[in-house]
Amino acid sequence: MLRTRHTLIAHALFATLMLLPVTQVAAQALALDGKVFVADIGYKGKDAHDRGDIITFKDGKFHSATCDQYGYNKGDYKAATQGDATTFDVETQSEKYGRLQWKGTVRAGQIDGTFIMFPKPGFFDRNPAPVEHWFKGQTKS
Repeated sequence: MLRTRHTLIAHALFATLMLLPVTQVAAQALALDGKVFVADIGYKGKDAHDRGDIITFKDGKFHSATCDQYGYNKGDYKAATQGDATTFDVETQSEKYGRLQWKGTVRAGQIDGTFIMFPKPGFFDRNPAPVEHWFKGQTKS
């Protein structure tokens, strides 16, 4: 009887410890939820070509309002916080244009990062190579 009780306690402790990392990951994944930013977007090495994009993190999803016109969906974002900075990455898809791979950092109300457009095969006749963009902005007031 005593051995069975110890076995049950050991199993319960093990199960509890196994859930801790999952809980921490879930908390980090939602670390940006509720945040909204206004950002400019440009091609790598160039000035902004889009101003005032609204970037939203809500319910574990990332959304770029500027990308709506191209049919890009909301994407499940992953985030990690270290010190005063939260980094994130996410992929969004457009049936017509391809996919965008976003990576960014949020710190002190500022957001910045890059995204790479991987065009859908056949979309760009002359240059099917990935296209890198930058984005930078601040918390929407």
